[in-house]
Amino acid sequence: MNTSALHAQLPHTLRKTHLPALGSHYQGKVRDTYRKEDRLTLVTTDRLSAFDHVLTTIPFKGEVLNRLATFWFERTRHILPNHVLDVPDANVTVARACQPFAIEMVVRGYLTGSLWRDYQKGTHTAYGLPFPSGLRKDERFPLPLITPSTKAEYGQHDEPISEAEILARGLASPRDWSRLSEAALGLFAEGQRQARERGLILVDTKYEFGKVGNELYVIDEMHTPDSSRYWVAEEYEARFAKGEDQQMLDKENIRQWLIRERGFSGQGTPPPIPDEVRVDLAVKYLSAYERITGNSLRLEPGDVHARIEQNLRAAHYL
Repeated sequence: MNTSALHAQLPHTLRKTHLPALGSHYQGKVRDTYRKEDRLTLVTTDRLSAFDHVLTTIPFKGEVLNRLATFWFERTRHILPNHVLDVPDANVTVARACQPFAIEMVVRGYLTGSLWRDYQKGTHTAYGLPFPSGLRKDERFPLPLITPSTKAEYGQHDEPISEAEILARGLASPRDWSRLSEAALGLFAEGQRQARERGLILVDTKYEFGKVGNELYVIDEMHTPDSSRYWVAEEYEARFAKGEDQQMLDKENIRQWLIRERGFSGQGTPPPIPDEVRVDLAVKYLSAYERITGNSLRLEPGDVHARIEQNLRAAHYL
């Protein structure tokens, strides 16, 4: 992949937005959300977070995430409705405001990432699920598992939580927990099926859900390289047999770089991220986009915020 456009975009990445006419503002780790009555305007920035820290920005990351989320929302409507109303800009989704559940529904098909690190330390029991001893890194589970976490405010940490604790704390009613579980597993199965057609494995992912009245919606994002793990399918068996790392097209690349190259896994002050690492991760995200959608993005370096304002005015949101 020619990286000249990625390097050219480094000084123009979208770190934050200022769009007060869209309503009250909330800044998450990656998205800037504006609310006006029952409408949300979600602007996906280029911010990169890992281990609950915002680290830097990645060229065109926000565009990739928003386009991919839109792609997946469209292709899973038959399973569950989603919050999307309009996509007036490559980085922007206008959405139906829902009452969100304070839970992230994490679905895992393989023992890897943070769950593998917890398994090694013996802290994987927080989910209240039975795990046999002797499992190997990147081993496939017989059936996907739901390992929920709390949904923390920006600057705080998500925490693993069990079904029993979710119900005890009233984070979901028994009926809603059943519906959330069924929806999460259904979406994951469909995501795995479609990813397999593109030569990829959807390894794990997280979903967020909300309600309007009694209607359940999937919200936030879906099956993006930020919220999901993707491996190249044709290399899985050979790499697993040899105990080698899988070929990853997702955010785990930066987590592994932080752990291995800088000895950072969330404690203390995050290290600076070199430009070559930022560009390399952008290449991974763009590769994921191309593999998943079958299309390549036309990269146009420039002022992202100015383009967003122009497109929002044209669509009469400003």
